[in-house]
Amino acid sequence: MFHMPGRSHSGPLPPLSEAEAEIQLRLEGHVRALAGQIGERNLGRAGSLDAAARYLDGILRGLGFAVEAQEFEVEGTKVANLESALGGGALHDQIVLAGAHYDSVVDCPGANDNGSGAAAVLELARLLAPERLARTLRFALFVNEEPPYYLGDAMGSRRYARRCRARGERIVAMLCLETIGYYTDAPRSQAYPAPLGVVYPSTGNFIGFVGNVASRALVRRCIGSFRRSTAFPSEGLAAPDWIAGVGWSDHSSFWEQGYPAVMVTDTALFRYPPYHTSEDKPEKIRYDHMARVVAGLARVLVDLAETPDLAFRS
Repeated sequence: MFHMPGRSHSGPLPPLSEAEAEIQLRLEGHVRALAGQIGERNLGRAGSLDAAARYLDGILRGLGFAVEAQEFEVEGTKVANLESALGGGALHDQIVLAGAHYDSVVDCPGANDNGSGAAAVLELARLLAPERLARTLRFALFVNEEPPYYLGDAMGSRRYARRCRARGERIVAMLCLETIGYYTDAPRSQAYPAPLGVVYPSTGNFIGFVGNVASRALVRRCIGSFRRSTAFPSEGLAAPDWIAGVGWSDHSSFWEQGYPAVMVTDTALFRYPPYHTSEDKPEKIRYDHMARVVAGLARVLVDLAETPDLAFRS
């Protein structure tokens, strides 16, 4: 449940590399476009939700990807999940998926929740576009994660994961990027649901890898890969999904369909004071730290796509 391979980085962070500095600028541009220029994104602001989908679609097409829209109607309004992929080689029938929701809760611009995750998906697509890997890499952006659609039939990732299972798709690993942009070295800045506070650090400066018990092998694989390649604090947890927060995002839709999935998160409301408020604005994000995380996640995805003996449930 708690023991993870490798060791979390401690001490000062190294300077950003030139590549990481570019990632930082691009991430900030995406978050400011989604949460600043477009703003609140939900069916109460259907025009903004559609504008966000057009923005994401345009970025992916500009990177050379084909984009498939999974459209469906909710309360008389058409909404869409978006999908792009890098075809694999010898193991092309196996899929490694990175996904995030792009909507925001009502009365919230959604910079961290979840402009940060959507921006990360775009940047991962850019970073990995030149690669030709053994497994297929897929990038997905989901609509309607936030209430009142969360865990309902109109939740975008639920529609998407059900379609994947109906098609017989072999998703061997799903990474859900959920609220990944806020980090602080302030003492006692990190909270947890009981009983996790006795095990994990009280400073909110790390990225978390969270899964249910069935996905524990994937959690361990992801955090082990991240720690080997990336000098940034990290913590991992594989726990029953009845513990508060463990299943609180789109990864739970994939668990329902029997796919292994992990949430990558800054822990959201357990750390981030503006969570689900009008103050969740682009200036609250630590883009330098987020850039390190995204660079590390790109390496994790390559590891997942290339390792011959990857054997998680699918």
